[in-house]
Amino acid sequence: MKNVDTHAGAPDAYTTVPPLNPDRPRNRRIFLTGATGAWGRMALAHLRDAGLDVVALVLPTPGDRAVIEQQRWPGLTIVEGDLTDPAPVARCVADVDVVLHVGAMVSPLADTNPGLTRRVNIGSMRNIVDAVAALPDPGSVAVIGIGSVAETGSRNPPVHWGRIGDPVRVSQFDEYGQTKVAAERILVDSGLPRWTWLRQTGILHPGMLAIRDPIMTHPPFEAVMEWVSDADAARLLVGLCQPDVPEELWGHIWNIGGGENWRLTNWEFQVAIGGSLGVRDVRRWYDRSWFATRNFHGQWYTDSDALNDLVPFRTEMFADALARVHALQSFAVRNAGRVPSWIIKKYVMGPQTRAPRGTMHAIETGHEEGIRAHFGSREAWEAIGGWDDFVVPNPSRTPAYLDHGYDESKPETAWTHADLVGAATFRGGSPVTPPATSRTPTTWRCADGHTFEASPFLVLRGGHWCPTCVQRSGDYDRQAETNAFLAQVLVG
Repeated sequence: MKNVDTHAGAPDAYTTVPPLNPDRPRNRRIFLTGATGAWGRMALAHLRDAGLDVVALVLPTPGDRAVIEQQRWPGLTIVEGDLTDPAPVARCVADVDVVLHVGAMVSPLADTNPGLTRRVNIGSMRNIVDAVAALPDPGSVAVIGIGSVAETGSRNPPVHWGRIGDPVRVSQFDEYGQTKVAAERILVDSGLPRWTWLRQTGILHPGMLAIRDPIMTHPPFEAVMEWVSDADAARLLVGLCQPDVPEELWGHIWNIGGGENWRLTNWEFQVAIGGSLGVRDVRRWYDRSWFATRNFHGQWYTDSDALNDLVPFRTEMFADALARVHALQSFAVRNAGRVPSWIIKKYVMGPQTRAPRGTMHAIETGHEEGIRAHFGSREAWEAIGGWDDFVVPNPSRTPAYLDHGYDESKPETAWTHADLVGAATFRGGSPVTPPATSRTPTTWRCADGHTFEASPFLVLRGGHWCPTCVQRSGDYDRQAETNAFLAQVLVG
């Protein structure tokens, strides 16, 4: 393992991460993963400005080295290594106060590399948990894991409001979402003394405006997302790393969302992004039938204020953040609206829909599984129609709540075996063995007869159920016949 620490005279090799500088007082120290990614770079800059020391594990590639070199400051230790390798992870964990696990393979890249995505997203979480658990005092290091809104899958109106505890289910072909479900299970039931899991929503960042990938037409116009800006998300991470963070944060799962101003339909988001690029009528860039009508992810949260109340981080309005990221674009992107719309449609957007993973690729190749996932059926796609009869979506802004299958007014300490039986029955299964505590994994059985380990907290508060069934995303409709909990979200 090569140490490329920022201070002069650093050794070439080591067994533990060395002090940043023997003449500097030790500041609060953060192990940051994913420091060269879009969100990670923003987080790193905010951690620097907050006066925190950072250990960043960075892949030894020319691209990653170039990115991290731009961020050097005396409080930054750069360690070259791979998250899938337990050894460098353990070395980075050995002398820090907080593990901020931002690093991951994300969509759309994750969708084309499922094997690597699983090794990185699941393997890295296991390596971090094992490294912290092996410390003399595991409670001395707090672990902050990052999940995703993709863990709860497609939410079309009228079921477009959500909260922690709703069914964990992942859209079809979404390997990224599946890996985050698995990683969440690892951390929540790890037994570590200080952890928290954050389900991140869509982040508005500069790269959003330049995406050219088949995923562009996966979000249904009628569906919703409660976004957040990259800057506010980074401010949240800095706040979570402070020594005086409220104790209530630890041992729980939270939704990250920007709040009321950031609750948009996907149609509103398309219009806003196009408008920022100078597009007078975004409909001229697309055929209406190119856009999926189901099988993405996103929701408006009834509980996203809870995290902001604990660790305030919201400072930007959507319009202001969009103007900021627009100003960072290249000349060509900023002025895309000046290009004749027929050129964009024929040579940019159309080809993306016909590329592998594209909605029209499924239609033109007769890929029935893809057609069912994106549209329900070929007949449903043919019935979509054109722009002439398009109605601007206007879903209800009155919060709505799903049934979680147990008395939620009870505190966790008051749960009884009857509460577990009731929740499991609502899901079509049963608890097999009584747990020692609400945080102790125990055995459950689903309606399909699979047995699995999960704590009552993971099931009742987290919304998890059978890990085998959740991976069979094309089978959710059948599962819902015996799982009333899941059936609530398979509408719209």
